[in-house]
Order: sequence, then structure tokens, then C-alpha cells
Amino acid sequence: MAMTVRLPEELDAQLEQIARARHTSKHTILIEAATRFANSETKTDRVLSIADEVAARYADTLKRLEDA
Repeated sequence: MAMTVRLPEELDAQLEQIARARHTSKHTILIEAATRFANSETKTDRVLSIADEVAARYADTLKRLEDA
């Protein structure tokens, strides 16, 4: 899917430097960054979901520990 991204000049310059150092395009750098971000967010969502399940399952135990 095509999309236009407007970057602040400073960020664009930083991406240009990274792309040049890696001998690749800014497009490739942005795809890599977006992929890492999406994977990170997905993992965070899973961890938070598991934490909620654990908190619900052990609510009584956690309350007793809190009161100890």
C-alpha cells in the first residue's frame, strides 16, 4: 500500500545518515523501524493480557501478601 510520510527535517536527516551508512534506502529503514515497533507493541499487549489473567487468578493471594 502506498503512503506519504511527512517527517520533521531533523528526523529525515537522521534517517538519511542511517540509510547512507547502511547502503540502503530510507524506505527500508522506515519499514524495519515500523516492523520492530509493531512487534514490540504486540508483545506488550500479550504480556499485559497475561499479567491481567495472573492478577485475576491470584487476586486473593496477592491481597494476603499485600496485607502481610
